[in-house]
Amino acid sequence: MNSTAGAWRQRIGYGAADLSCNLVWQMIGLYLMFYYTDVVGLKAVQVSLLFLLTRIVDGVADVMMGIIIDKTNTKWGKSRPYFLWGAIPFAILGILAFYVPDVGPVGKLLYAYMTYMGLSMVYTMVNIPLASILPSLTSEPHERTMLSTVRIIFSFIGATAVSVLTMPMVKTLGGGSQATGFFWTMVVFSIIACLFFFYTFKNVEEKVKVQVEKVTVKQAFSTLKGNKPYYIFALNILFMWGSYFFQQGALIYYFTYNLDRADLVATIAGIGSFVPIAGTFLTPFIAKKMYKRTLFMISSVVNLVGILIMLFAGSNIPIIIVGAVIAAIGFGTRQSIYFSMQADPVDYGEWKTGINASGLLSALNGFIGKVTMAVAGALFGLMLTWGHYVPNGHQTEQSLLAIKMGYLIIPAVLVVFSMITMSFYNLDKIYPKIRAEIDARNSEREKQGIAV
Repeated sequence: MNSTAGAWRQRIGYGAADLSCNLVWQMIGLYLMFYYTDVVGLKAVQVSLLFLLTRIVDGVADVMMGIIIDKTNTKWGKSRPYFLWGAIPFAILGILAFYVPDVGPVGKLLYAYMTYMGLSMVYTMVNIPLASILPSLTSEPHERTMLSTVRIIFSFIGATAVSVLTMPMVKTLGGGSQATGFFWTMVVFSIIACLFFFYTFKNVEEKVKVQVEKVTVKQAFSTLKGNKPYYIFALNILFMWGSYFFQQGALIYYFTYNLDRADLVATIAGIGSFVPIAGTFLTPFIAKKMYKRTLFMISSVVNLVGILIMLFAGSNIPIIIVGAVIAAIGFGTRQSIYFSMQADPVDYGEWKTGINASGLLSALNGFIGKVTMAVAGALFGLMLTWGHYVPNGHQTEQSLLAIKMGYLIIPAVLVVFSMITMSFYNLDKIYPKIRAEIDARNSEREKQGIAV
């Protein structure tokens, strides 16, 4: 980095993009299913199928987006241009997703498919570059951790804004109508997200040179051959993010129906999005003293303990809040180190093959994440159907059990699976050698006048 000011300008610019993503996507994760079932009037099983199909298609789009990035070559770089090109469409489709016209049950469902799928596609356009650009911003491990940490802090700021402000804004802007309130709330968040993407485009720069020539699909996929660290990292996505998506989707249902405390939704959602900043702040300093995997495992344990406290707290609200805080601290640290680790298997693949396929590998991560989100959303919807869930009505014991399983029991089990998976990840031990050899190789190619 040329200067401390320049470093922080890029860090903040990088983080601003994730803030933008979260202003819209947090609305999707926390409120879209509730909006569809309790405001629009769609059936839970219809929403489950909608989520499943849309996110699987969107996951395929992630892979295609990664390939497109690896083939992109502009004066702005490979990943950076998409922050500019995707900003306005992202805002427009975010608004349309929370505006469902009164066109009958079939019309509403078709409209939901079109707008939600469109939003998911544009989200891919701006979110995949957020991951793929990291190896190009710096080759320094500590700076990558700093960038990832700032990114996560900003993501939590965006998530916190949505968690804390949404329901009050819906009430204030809706004038008694949840449909109107959700629409205008999304208008506000989407416009702000668009402006922050412009800010990101202006303040990040792809400094680390990678292949200038276009990478073929076959070459990109060759970086997966023998890339054991990536396979472990990819498998962990299923469990780590599965836990998160189940909790996120079930939160409003759990506090509304299981605890009869809908007034606590904003509080608990706020804890889940704001408190993690404390853990995230500590990540760069702790990461200097231990392997990334070790920090991931410790933070996972903290997250698990918090979930278990909430599980056994019953209806004791103070204890539930304590558990939520502990879980959030662990989640914040784990998520921060996860994003820092994400670039390392990319370097491992380049070390093995000489090919930088950050776009493809980031896209595959996104694909797995989208499939995980799809499966979690679909399964929770099916669980509600199994429990005979009644929107805005009295819930059966079976329905309350389904909600509890979605919010606490299944997430706890998935955290355990995540820890088991990551116990096999050992890239940290050899990474300094890998990075040094890549830098030496690229330096030699530059001396010879070969594009890197």
